[in-house]
Amino acid sequence: MKFRFWGVRGSIPSPGPRTVRHGGNTTCIEVRTGGGTLIVLDAGTGLYPLAQDLMARRTAGTGIDADIFISHSHWDHIHGLPFFIPLFVKGSRVCLHGPRDAASGSGIERVMAVQLQNSYFPVSEERMAASISYRTLEAGEQHTVGDAVVDSVVMNHPVANLGYRIACGGKSLFFTGDHEPFSNPHAPGAPGHAAAQQEIARRQAEIDRAMQGVDALIVDCSYTLEEYPAKQGWGHGTFDAALEMALRVGARTLYCTHHEPTRADDELEAVFAQALARFAGRLEHLAVVLAYEGLEVELS
Repeated sequence: MKFRFWGVRGSIPSPGPRTVRHGGNTTCIEVRTGGGTLIVLDAGTGLYPLAQDLMARRTAGTGIDADIFISHSHWDHIHGLPFFIPLFVKGSRVCLHGPRDAASGSGIERVMAVQLQNSYFPVSEERMAASISYRTLEAGEQHTVGDAVVDSVVMNHPVANLGYRIACGGKSLFFTGDHEPFSNPHAPGAPGHAAAQQEIARRQAEIDRAMQGVDALIVDCSYTLEEYPAKQGWGHGTFDAALEMALRVGARTLYCTHHEPTRADDELEAVFAQALARFAGRLEHLAVVLAYEGLEVELS
């Protein structure tokens, strides 16, 4: 199994000379199994260059077979969808997987329905040539996609966000989507503190089980420790929280992604180095990588 990053920025695309080394596209990761199954994790603007690459690699006259797993419905994770070229190619099959919208109760098909409204996009789904289907996922259900097995767990974000574990051929990866470390809204000793802490422990244990022992752990590392207090509640993590999590679950390699869009590459590399320095002597066998567009990893 191998995977490639096509988008590593969070919140909004940030192209330009300041981000040329790590890339300015938003979240999109291509996963390929040994049997050739294509799984795409999130559909940010990185989905567009992925689509171009898929079309260049295909046999002339054939379509693309793709399963796209959406972690959640915020724009930076879905706004590449209408520009996924295989949707317009006869013979292609595209299945969109993702969580139910908690507010409306709607399934994952709502993501496409909203984006393809005429006010926002000129081509309706009815005019797309691919075979398009939807699978709304319930956390904890296991799904087989080709020769891969995909499990999901609810992460901590302001909207429903599923983290995905993909396993194939004895190898595994976990992708968080967007995730913020849990915190108790009640002061110690205050009414509700104990119950909230118990719920936090339950959810954290679920997440840790889903991540346990993965070969690749791909995590939202948007903020530094100094930035986080002003961003608390926005639904994103820190480099330090990701490092603690990777050590706790025994991951083999941590990939830091969802980079803050205002951070230039030099600044990004500097804050990453500072976080690693704080963990000096603790990393043991954990490898830590700052993700960039074009990074391709084969799990072996």
